[in-house]
Amino acid sequence: MARILLAEDDAATRDMVQRALTTDGHEVIVTQDGSEALEKLQAAPDRIDLLISDVQMPGLDGVALVEKSLAVAPKLRVVLMSGFAGELGRANHLKGKISRIITKPFTLEQIRAAAKAALG
Repeated sequence: MARILLAEDDAATRDMVQRALTTDGHEVIVTQDGSEALEKLQAAPDRIDLLISDVQMPGLDGVALVEKSLAVAPKLRVVLMSGFAGELGRANHLKGKISRIITKPFTLEQIRAAAKAALG
């Protein structure tokens, strides 16, 4: 299955997403913020199939993480998660590069479906 890089600062959401995706057989690399996720991606850009990131995180937020990640791995597939619809406007310039956007709160099935669709 796929190697998925997860960037989420909320522990409960992070754990839920990780459980949902490992149930589907994916390897999930868990990070707590955008800076940590970018470090993991830069270390092995060709080994990550999908980035799933929250938009609002301290430090390097999800939009900046996607911009920097695509500079490192241009074919990287991306799913953005957000609890605030207004934040997603900041990602408008990335629309053609983001596979899916999922709004919080979401169910296990919704995040699993978003990852499956993004991985194609």
